[in-house]
Amino acid sequence: MKLYYANTSPYARKARIALREAGLEARIEEVFQNPFEESPALAAANPLGKVPCLVTREGSALYDSPVICAWLAALAPDAGLIPDGSRRWQVLTGEALADGILDAAFALVMERRRPAAERSASWMARWEGAIARATLAAEADRAPFDGPISVAQIALGAALGYLDFRLHDLAWREDAPGLATWFSAFSERPSMLATRPPVG
Repeated sequence: MKLYYANTSPYARKARIALREAGLEARIEEVFQNPFEESPALAAANPLGKVPCLVTREGSALYDSPVICAWLAALAPDAGLIPDGSRRWQVLTGEALADGILDAAFALVMERRRPAAERSASWMARWEGAIARATLAAEADRAPFDGPISVAQIALGAALGYLDFRLHDLAWREDAPGLATWFSAFSERPSMLATRPPVG
């Protein structure tokens, strides 16, 4: 089995964190993909040519990160990444909130890379607003992110890590000190340390 990833992709990082938290890193080979180069192997597995993409033992391809995380959770049920009962929906909603932070952050990063004259100030403001509201929501309601390790925590860790990596000027910690404290502790987990994006 193979997991295609890029070490700067926050979506791939989310899947790689889940892989480790599920205790499956010895069973699934991680295959690095240069995001600036075409990969025939990745394109053959995922017609979108995007990471993360997981190829199972049977040759089936799974993408994107929510599907991969759900598959890992099913393969390692004892890890409890997606709990049962009513807690399940709370955790999955927390995952969706964190994924929304990632989506807005990634879009903002891409927009900022456009020539200044071509950037949309209204869209950048909209994405910044979404990030601010979502981090405040996670600050106000920590229930989806409390308790044993889950996909909600993994997604939030990947999202906040990406804000620090690409959008440190947003200073989200100022309005969410409790979330900042949580993230500081979560960042020390071996799965987070092993998947940190390169510096520079």
